Amino acid sequence: MATVASILKKKGSQVYSVSPETSIIDCLKLMSEKKIGSVLVMQDEKVVGIFSERDYAWRGILKGNHEHTPVQRVMTEKVYYVSPEQSTDTCMAQMSDKHIRHLPVLDKGKVVGVISIGDVVTSMLQDKETLIKGLENFILSNEIKL
Repeated sequence: MATVASILKKKGSQVYSVSPETSIIDCLKLMSEKKIGSVLVMQDEKVVGIFSERDYAWRGILKGNHEHTPVQRVMTEKVYYVSPEQSTDTCMAQMSDKHIRHLPVLDKGKVVGVISIGDVVTSMLQDKETLIKGLENFILSNEIKL
């Protein structure tokens, strides 16, 4: 079974973050440039929130916030985390239960990456494909013996 560490090994551990004072528009520009769905909001190397496409859609312009509004006014403050040792199954359960799409990865209290629901689904599908191929090989090798 795959772990968060194996996901980060494949995708890398680049973390994009902004300060709480960063404007909504600057966050969106960064997310567009890097082709990511969220950024961590950090102050003094401490995560104080996360800003995602959903945050912009739900609490951005429609709630009277303009493009120069500081991200701290629209970010999600309750951030859930995972560790590198956690399994993809555990991550999927947490993401489904909390209705979230991004999880920062903490190792010894330090952010070492961020995984998305797409990363988790891809990893789980690869695990299933490996299992299926292994079972097919087992069946074929037993048929030859008969």
